[in-house]
Amino acid sequence: MNKDFLHVDDWTQDEILSVLDLSVEVKQKLKNREPYAPFKGHTLAMIFAKPSARTRVSFETGFYRLGGHSLYLGPAEIDVGTRESAKDVARVLSAYNDMIMARLFDHAHIIELARYASVPVINGLTDYNHPCQIMADILTIKEHFGRLEDLKIAYIGDGNNIVHSWLRMATRLPMHFVCACPVSYPPDQATFEIAKQASISTVEISNDPFGAARDADVVYTDVWASMGKKHELEERKRHFKGFTVTPQLMAASRPTAVFMHCLPAQRGLEVTDEVMESPASIVFQQAENRMHMQNAIMLKLAGKA
Repeated sequence: MNKDFLHVDDWTQDEILSVLDLSVEVKQKLKNREPYAPFKGHTLAMIFAKPSARTRVSFETGFYRLGGHSLYLGPAEIDVGTRESAKDVARVLSAYNDMIMARLFDHAHIIELARYASVPVINGLTDYNHPCQIMADILTIKEHFGRLEDLKIAYIGDGNNIVHSWLRMATRLPMHFVCACPVSYPPDQATFEIAKQASISTVEISNDPFGAARDADVVYTDVWASMGKKHELEERKRHFKGFTVTPQLMAASRPTAVFMHCLPAQRGLEVTDEVMESPASIVFQQAENRMHMQNAIMLKLAGKA
């Protein structure tokens, strides 16, 4: 496997499935409170250019529960690409730590960080993609449906980093993936073309939320304005009118369909409170699985599984 985990398609289908199996095993160990400390004596440096509750808590708690110690480094300590270059940060932190996780704005910075680091680097999110989230998502989907094959996933909203990671996952696992977004907010065209040309999955871009949701097994959404774009929210509200996941939109999907959201959710904008709290919502199972999947990813990269 690659030294780093920067994109879901850094790994082959077999490697993705092996990490998926590992996450199930590790989750059960933690649920059972088994004595299990493969990271005893290890440290994880966590760089946060973008603050996040779930990413910090899931990585910090997960690494601790596997016996290790993590360090939070915010913009006040390390301002990657501004106060200090990514390649300098990579070499310094590699000398002190066994692994680096970074949640950054500029995707080029995570690439440079990994290039110069001598320890594994994990992409905790960039403006381009969010690979750990989509790995947690497939774990959640597998737990719920018992399979990953023959499923339609309808993403409703901004063609953002979540969509890019789903498109890249579509080059590894067969699926029917539809991104329904306003005309002015599509995903990266090159990423879409790569997914399409891989001929592993059926991938589509639509401007019709109800059409996309039709016969879907999973209806997925995210905030309309991600971090760094909050100043665009009022303008985006106009463009995204009709893209809210409502009970009516869920009714267009299969009767057995589930609702997913990577959180945080702005209830009343991209999703209604009724959908978030409905029996179809597996949002909080999805959030919990971030920790278990990230634990598996770290174990695999460290050669401990």
